Amino acid sequence: MSEHAEPKFKPADDPTFSLPSSLASLQLPLLGGGLVALIIGVAMGFAAESEDMPRFGFSTYLTAYMYVLTLSLGSLFFVLIQHLVRAGWSVVIRRIAECFMILLVPLAILFLPILFSLFFEGRLFVWTDPNYASEHGLDSKMWENKQMFLNAPFFIGRAIFYFVVWGGLAVYYWRGSTNQDETGERAATDRMQYWSGPAVMAFSLTTSFAAFDWGMSLAPMWFSTMFGVYIFAGAILSAHCLITVVTYVLQRHGAIKDEVSVEHYHDLGKYIFGFVVFWTYISFSQYLLIWYGNIPEETEWFYARQRGLFGGLSLVLILLHWLVPFLGTMSRHVRRRPGLMACWAVYILVMHAVDIYWIIMPEARHLVHGNIPSMGGAVGLIASVLSIVGMTALFVGLGLRVASGNRVIAVRDPRLRESIVFENF
Repeated sequence: MSEHAEPKFKPADDPTFSLPSSLASLQLPLLGGGLVALIIGVAMGFAAESEDMPRFGFSTYLTAYMYVLTLSLGSLFFVLIQHLVRAGWSVVIRRIAECFMILLVPLAILFLPILFSLFFEGRLFVWTDPNYASEHGLDSKMWENKQMFLNAPFFIGRAIFYFVVWGGLAVYYWRGSTNQDETGERAATDRMQYWSGPAVMAFSLTTSFAAFDWGMSLAPMWFSTMFGVYIFAGAILSAHCLITVVTYVLQRHGAIKDEVSVEHYHDLGKYIFGFVVFWTYISFSQYLLIWYGNIPEETEWFYARQRGLFGGLSLVLILLHWLVPFLGTMSRHVRRRPGLMACWAVYILVMHAVDIYWIIMPEARHLVHGNIPSMGGAVGLIASVLSIVGMTALFVGLGLRVASGNRVIAVRDPRLRESIVFENF
């Protein structure tokens, strides 16, 4: 028997399908405050640079950027996979993911400072330093082969390609969904479903190589074929958390209260729990294979993250990114409590930020064997936190900007009724 009230089917122009004015009014404060916090955070990051930490400023920006990029990419994948499997349950929450996936377009502009760093030799990506190979005693032939892939023109070309693919997919699915709100054309759903298979393949390829370019190449001699999947796992986990939090906030402010039920939170909770396990599996598998192989070029990356404060942060991720949310979201009782699931989602989003920080910031140090990476002291920590908070506020502000001009639910999707009456068994 259903645990929620008999569903109500409202007309497409119902005011509860629009962004509440109380949330719409937050756009400018979030955009303005986020931009100020981001600028201050990055400026402090550059101020925290030292002889031992020459890449701290740009690394701070890259950390904040990669955090929101993974949220947007995870939202894009959520939309693609719902169309691919013809999911009905998710229609009432899919528009939320669509509002954040379309932010891949402005995120392409926010990527420009990372491209700008290429003009400063070794200030973010050490492979841009022409003296890097000789200073570290690398074999010239091997380094020459590496530079066939790691060079500025090819790097820029690949980045443009990634954003063309992501932006193209995001715009196509955004237009298909929002235009359907006006026309009610069922064929739009069929077209989006038809292209979802190739779209998922294009997404997977570009996301993996972007992870290699913007994360793994910070340590150019390190390599892991699982790194792209590792970034993907964090992205899709955090996207489900983002959708959960935004859905809960919208309902608390009076929107889509009758359309999203406990059943939808239950399913979101199951996915959050599942991807906590998946993230842990990929993380451990990557570590185990490198530990077992014991090849110096591979172990150096983890070695740097097992020393000093980053060693403690590694233990924090094991306990607080895996064990605590694993136990916390396992129960059906928790998954069917929207408030509890929203709290767990916020918690995991914070831990995802810690994970991105753990991936990027150790490479801000001088790459000398045995050198213990630093977090930059109090100034460095404040810079990193301010940058992430500022970029996130900017991201959410842009999301509200998009949502304010559109409905927050796909009002004429042919599976909307199926989604509203959805029940778990």
